[in-house]
Amino acid sequence: MRKIQEIFTLSNLLSLLRLLLSIPIYILLGKLQESPDYRASVIILSVIAAATDFFDGYFARKFNQITEIGKIIDPLADKVLIIVIVWRLFWMKLIPDYYFYSVASRDILIFLGGIVVSKKIGRVLPSNLLGKITVTFISIYLFSVIIGLENSSAFLSKLLLYFSLVLVFASFIGYAIRAKESLVWNKNESIQEH
Repeated sequence: MRKIQEIFTLSNLLSLLRLLLSIPIYILLGKLQESPDYRASVIILSVIAAATDFFDGYFARKFNQITEIGKIIDPLADKVLIIVIVWRLFWMKLIPDYYFYSVASRDILIFLGGIVVSKKIGRVLPSNLLGKITVTFISIYLFSVIIGLENSSAFLSKLLLYFSLVLVFASFIGYAIRAKESLVWNKNESIQEH
């Protein structure tokens, strides 16, 4: 019963909603090529997704609902939503190829690395501040592409592109260092116990 209560917390349900929102966002982004009338719907759903990202963490801390499943669902929802949007914009030729490959590679490697580290240390590494900042700026850049910022301010659009790209690499290095430190710490703890 306790396991079910840990899964169905308000914060986890918000993360799950964000995960599910990736489906209509993906479909509506594809429709943008047919008609710009879909832009408002994409923007509204994107804002709702961003709000769930803010509120899931807020409610998890406020109601002391930080769970192991939540530590998985929250970053997974972020990664799936980002990859879905990046993938769609890449195929629509609205973002540079190197941006797609950088973001997708980072998220896939962090996800797979997270699974390996979790199995070795017996717990899930929670998202850190640099990771959250990176996801925020990737989201801001992608949002700027969706609203067509490049048409009105090419300089600001490029600034968001390059700044978020720098964060992609910095956060990947940060995750790699953190994973290594966790593995070393876990190994030292195991040695001390024996």
